[in-house]
Amino acid sequence: MKQYTIRHEASLTGKALHTGEPVTLTLKPALEDQGIVFCRTDLPSRPMIRPSVEKVTDLLRNTTVASGHNCVHTVEHILSALHGCGIDNAIVELDAEEPPVMDGSAKDFVALIQKAQPVAQHKGRGYFALKETVAVTSQEHSIVALPHDGLRVTCTSQDRQGLHTQHFSIDIDPETYAEQIAPARTFTVYEDIEGLLEKGKLQGGSLDSAIVLKDDKILTKEPLRFENELVRHKILDLIGDVLLLGLPLKAHLIAICPGHALNAKFTQLLREKYLASQKLKPERNATDSTINSAAHDTESTAEVGLDIQNIMQILPHRYPFLLIDRVTSITPGESLVAIKNVSINEPYFSGHFPSRPVMPGVLQIESMAQASGVLILSMVKGKYLAYLASCDNVKFRRPVQPGDQIEIRVKLLKNRSNRFFRATGECYVEGQLASSVEFSFARDKDIAG
Repeated sequence: MKQYTIRHEASLTGKALHTGEPVTLTLKPALEDQGIVFCRTDLPSRPMIRPSVEKVTDLLRNTTVASGHNCVHTVEHILSALHGCGIDNAIVELDAEEPPVMDGSAKDFVALIQKAQPVAQHKGRGYFALKETVAVTSQEHSIVALPHDGLRVTCTSQDRQGLHTQHFSIDIDPETYAEQIAPARTFTVYEDIEGLLEKGKLQGGSLDSAIVLKDDKILTKEPLRFENELVRHKILDLIGDVLLLGLPLKAHLIAICPGHALNAKFTQLLREKYLASQKLKPERNATDSTINSAAHDTESTAEVGLDIQNIMQILPHRYPFLLIDRVTSITPGESLVAIKNVSINEPYFSGHFPSRPVMPGVLQIESMAQASGVLILSMVKGKYLAYLASCDNVKFRRPVQPGDQIEIRVKLLKNRSNRFFRATGECYVEGQLASSVEFSFARDKDIAG
């Protein structure tokens, strides 16, 4: 099975469930192995937050992930839709701190993904295939995971009074998820609403976006979509929360009255099992107490971005020859991902070619060289220049035209005494490889004086 991203960007607008703010969510393609990344476009630095269970900070009627002072609330529905539809790599841009609630289900998110057209990439998909039984319990709540070749969820739910008991079991694939799970709406108990409003929750909630349980009655703006819609939404939430593991899971999950706190505890245990199987260290030493607290995690260096002002402090290039607009992520000494937005106003389009404008291949190479320069020069103190020494194995796969957004990925192969470097560069458009090259660079002496 190959990794999947989306072919085109697509947006929807609505109101956030807990803050009540209007918000636009935009899905954009991402490169192989980039995973799911949230981008807060409403903040000046456009911070990138990679959702993981180590970054969970709030579990009261939603799942919140945070990096430093930047956070995204209520990520479970969009993550569930991406997980259920088999999307491995995507950028989720938000102009507020919480995705829109829409009708309280994941149906509109699935429609957005289908509009953006899922597309296979070159690399194979990684899984965590469970090899042993894993279980967590909390009073009458529990989740047990058994080895299984695929993702199957069996779930039972009921409210605190023992009413509305429901049970459902399903094998998850994109088709069954879209038809049987995504349309299930969120729900709440009527007696809980006042207390949640006092805590700043449900500010955008209504019967348009939730089912309300009052004693033995079910209050809805429209009829139930399924006889057991409540337990199906529990499965929807669990599929979203489990994606905080960091990769798709192969297991049979058996859940009794799950909730976000138990889901996070379970996913943390899975994460520890996965890291141990790969002999990797966790991002931080997360425990049950940190999962259930408001402790904040600092962003890893792999997710730090640079805006155009930061780039201009590193590179000497200026108009019309500065060919990267933003760095979305940088792992010092290892790799960098940058963005170049290609506009019809680029000066070279007037002559290359007037009847069918195409970005010159040499400028694609230059954009990858500049991205490599940012990666190299960010490693050393002082003000330097990185001179291009050679280009090898240059390949062009598809034309780059006005309106395209180039995603530039560079990796450092060799570093000799912080003076001579070897790197690779790749340009992608809509998840497809447009060009690639191997570089050699030589750094000059400090020119700060």
